[in-house]
Parts: sequence; C-alpha cells; structure tokens
Amino acid sequence: MNAKSGTPKKHLMLFSGRAHPELAEEVARELNVEITPQAAYDFANGEIFVRFNESVRGTDAFVIQSHTSPINQWIMEQLLMVDALKRASAKRITVIMPFYGYARQDKKHKGREPISARLIADMFKTAGADRIMTVDLHTAQIQGFFDGPVDHLFAQNILADHINATYGDAADITVVSPDSGRVRLAEKWATQLGDRPIAFIHKTRDPLKPNEAVANRVVGEVAGRLCVLVDDMIDTGGTIVKACDALIEAGASDVVIAATHGILSDPASERLANCKAREVIFTNTLPIAEDKRFPGLTVLSIAPLLARAIQEVFEDGSVTSLFDGNA
Repeated sequence: MNAKSGTPKKHLMLFSGRAHPELAEEVARELNVEITPQAAYDFANGEIFVRFNESVRGTDAFVIQSHTSPINQWIMEQLLMVDALKRASAKRITVIMPFYGYARQDKKHKGREPISARLIADMFKTAGADRIMTVDLHTAQIQGFFDGPVDHLFAQNILADHINATYGDAADITVVSPDSGRVRLAEKWATQLGDRPIAFIHKTRDPLKPNEAVANRVVGEVAGRLCVLVDDMIDTGGTIVKACDALIEAGASDVVIAATHGILSDPASERLANCKAREVIFTNTLPIAEDKRFPGLTVLSIAPLLARAIQEVFEDGSVTSLFDGNA
C-alpha cells in the first residue's frame, strides 16, 4: 500500500464575539494577526446567527469572548461560534473566556441547587471545544469540570507589578483578604510584594441573600499601614466596600483595592467611587463602560498575557512557564 506524504501546516486564526471587541483587537495586535471576519446578528426573537466569512478548515482556532452582561447572550454566542467551527472542520478549537461565567456556582450549598460552573464546561465540550483558556477562576477546582486541557492564567503579576511601581517604596504595606476564604491568595500577594504581612476580614454572609455580606472585624495588623485589599472579582461592590470601611476604622492609613474581574453590577461604580479607597485597580477581562468609570479607577490590560498564552498553545509550548519560569 502506497502512502501519500504531505507538508504539515499549522494555521492560527483568532475569532471574537461581540461582547468585548476592544480586548480581542488588543490581543490580535499583540499576536500580529487579524480577527477573522464574520457575520453575527440577532434575530427579532433574540436568537443569534453566526457565520465566518473565511475557510477555517484545518485551522488552530482561538475563540475569545468575555462573559459580561447580558451574560447568557454572550455565552450562547460563543457556543454557536464553537459549533460553527467544529462543523467547518477546524482542527483544534480553544475557547478563551477571560472571565468564566457562572464560576461562583461551583458546588451545592443546599439541596436542589445546580452546579452551574460544571454545566458551562459540559456545554462547551459538547459544542466542540478542545481546550479552555481563562483567567483567575473563582475556585481552582473548576479546571477539573472540563474534560480536556484548561489553561488557568493568573493576573496577579500584572496587578502586583502596578502596585510595586506605584506604592513599592512604602515600608508599611499589609495585604488584606476580604474574607477568610481568600487568605491563600493574600499570602501569594504578600510574597510577591516583598514578604509583606497579611490580614483578613472576618465576615458573615446570609446564603439566602446573594451579594450581601456583613464585615465583622479585622484580623491582623493594619493600623497605620497601607492596606492592599485583593480579590478575584467585584460584582456589586458591597463586600469590598464594607471591607475597606472596616480597615479604615481599624486605623489603616490608606487602602488600595485590586481585583482581576470588574463585573461592576449596579450600584458597584457608585459605591467604589464614594468609598475611602485611594485607588481601585482592575484588568480588562470584562469591558468597563465609560459611564461606570470614576476617578481613582485604573484598568490594566490583560491582552499581552492572553496573547503570550495563545502563542504558547499554538506552538505546543509551556503556558506554565509564563508564571514560574519553568517549562
């Protein structure tokens, strides 16, 4: 039997949903590629249509979509994009979700509740995704929900570099977790900022009242110190603002808030603008509209990190090396 040999080729193509085109354009510039043109629109009843205007056969496809409001629409659009790529014979499909929608529902707190984060992973696998790339998952075990490789990227370096550059000369810095569940994250931050002390806010939360928390007391030394209050996401802003107030009441000289995902559901922007924090820092994993911006807000770009991770995946390199220097 005679075999025909061919020339192996790899072809990277970048696809973007309509949720956050600015981020996709930044990533494209970093990669020195163009976003693949497509037709995407909504029917009168809300159904979504997607069609790519170029052949995608045999391509290494990267589909980026930010799961912002209205979150269900943009998740559905990304699912349809993945399905279209699978049916058009893309060789490998990597789903890039800078913010993983429904990540907060990663386990059952009570009976008869869904595990929505697992459902999201199942839907993308069924649609045809071979790989998922995301940034700062709410809980790391969500990586195990997807039956395939998951590239879990960390924005800590980007945020910490900004804080080091801006406040690194301050001798008295304490890294603060807004609750006891984020203490390990605070420890990582403390190490990166130069072996700083840590503190956390002891709080209670009513499981029947989402987005509401009561800050009780500060555990750790914060009096007279610049407190860097860190979290993975800020939604309505209630928890983080109450934590900021608790730190000021405990004698903190100043507070800087740093989080990866600025969801900023109303009235978060108003709360943050009126809180006593010196600066609020996010990355642009989610779009932050002009009407949600306020003095003291800093938005750092996640695009260079996403682009480097995409390049590593495309070249079968090591994504891990982006963070610890080891392949």
